[in-house]
Amino acid sequence: MYIAIEGVIGVGKTTLARLLQNTFDAEVLLEIFEENPFLSDFYADRARYAFQTQIFFLLSRYHQQNNNVPKILAEGKNLIADYTFAKDALFAGINLQGDELNMYHKVHEALGEKIPKPDLLVYLQASTDTLMSRIAFRDRPYERQMERAYIDELNRAYDDFFSKPFDHTPVLKIDSNELNIIQNPEHLKRIENRIRETLNLTPFQASLPLADKFQG
Repeated sequence: MYIAIEGVIGVGKTTLARLLQNTFDAEVLLEIFEENPFLSDFYADRARYAFQTQIFFLLSRYHQQNNNVPKILAEGKNLIADYTFAKDALFAGINLQGDELNMYHKVHEALGEKIPKPDLLVYLQASTDTLMSRIAFRDRPYERQMERAYIDELNRAYDDFFSKPFDHTPVLKIDSNELNIIQNPEHLKRIENRIRETLNLTPFQASLPLADKFQG
């Protein structure tokens, strides 16, 4: 079983992946952000550093997934990742244009053919206000100059990206605005049950009346 978790910066992907690890007896693959030497400069000047930042992320995400995902799955282990390789193109569509974007797409398409696809993509949704609050709360140094307009643009792009059929992978949409999976175990249990239900895993509890916050 291979589950990938997606959503805009600050939505809680890594937290959810870690909290579900023991539940599904899974290996966890976490995206590495801190190694990108262009990231802090990119948040300060997107136009100037977009191409360097995007290409670095593309190759980093490819190497991390290509070196780990096939191996873990071949060993018969469950896997939960806090990102997908495919979503890299979403960021490129926002940050690049012209010849740079065309070159990016050619490289992304060639590399993407080699990456295994998840059995389920869990898409965590949240309002821009919620995202900005969570980003401020975790206070990563390289995110301190992040503009609200950029997060709002990403939020709209994510909703559009995942409103369409996603790479032959089922998508489970979850509204996370009112969720606190760290302090409220019931919120985490509801997400677990929705995942089990979607993948036809047992046991799971039938959706409760309060589950209308979740969008399948």
